[in-house]
Amino acid sequence: MKYSINAPEAPEAFGPYSQGTTAGRLVFASGQLPISKENSRKLVPGGITEQTERVIDIIEALLAEVDCTLADVAQTTVYLSSLKDMAAMNEVYERRFTTPAPARAVVGVNELPLGALIEMDCVACR
Repeated sequence: MKYSINAPEAPEAFGPYSQGTTAGRLVFASGQLPISKENSRKLVPGGITEQTERVIDIIEALLAEVDCTLADVAQTTVYLSSLKDMAAMNEVYERRFTTPAPARAVVGVNELPLGALIEMDCVACR
């Protein structure tokens, strides 16, 4: 059975999708943007480091709603508007996702909503 995840600490979905869902033992976090806590239509101030921290904070909040942590993440997909940001993103990513690190794909994209530098989704296992 599939259930929606609705985390008060995460921004509401911008469209007809859930913040995340569960299906059996699997937890799926939708692509998260670095949305500001103060204004749900603006990005956090700063560059790729601050945006990566915020995206992971949001994913962490979603996972907490179903009693999971970042250590339960099995796979992530990271979308970067510039692959030149890979090293700075990796510094934050490596610190936040502990060993064994999740499987990961990084995709360079032309544009992200609101002009974000990063978007990330993940799959976790409870």
